[in-house]
Amino acid sequence: MGICLDELRLLVIRPTLKHLRAWSPGMENLLLGTAAQESQLGFHLKQGRRHGLGIYQIQPHTHREIWDEFLIDHPALASKVRGLASQRDFLDHPHSELTTNLRYATAIAWLIYRDAGVHKVRECDVSTMARLWHQHFHHGPSASARDFECSYARLVSSADPTDSAPRYTAAAHPQSPPAPKSVPRAELNARHAGQTTV
Repeated sequence: MGICLDELRLLVIRPTLKHLRAWSPGMENLLLGTAAQESQLGFHLKQGRRHGLGIYQIQPHTHREIWDEFLIDHPALASKVRGLASQRDFLDHPHSELTTNLRYATAIAWLIYRDAGVHKVRECDVSTMARLWHQHFHHGPSASARDFECSYARLVSSADPTDSAPRYTAAAHPQSPPAPKSVPRAELNARHAGQTTV
């Protein structure tokens, strides 16, 4: 198992899309599905001889194309994306950001879909998500849209957020002493019958 689904959703994908003013439930789920299919939500960051990197398995040449052919015409958006990258490492090793920087990798993954003209997708339309992934994101003949649907069903739709997260329980408290039994009024009266007040 890779990254906890809810943490990836709430701490990485959602804030990144909101930073880019591109958030919607459907786009959020499309990126979760992409990460589920490409890397099992981050279980693999580099698979064998494949050239893809990070939780979305983005290829270096695709990364370059996003900067050289898309972001060059969108300077304000390019500035926002650059703001997610490291200050120095990005200049020396730009592709390593795809592996080490989850928010930056998420922005590039979203841009791959955006560059292909994908602006929105319905939140629960997994078959459309699978088709979009296969047409615009997937490289090579080894996987199909059906594989995306299976990965989505296994890792996103039916994921139990408690499966990969520690379960915290409150420390056991010592038992409180039992509550005193109620004393019948007649017994109280009998106890105080011989007492006098001063």
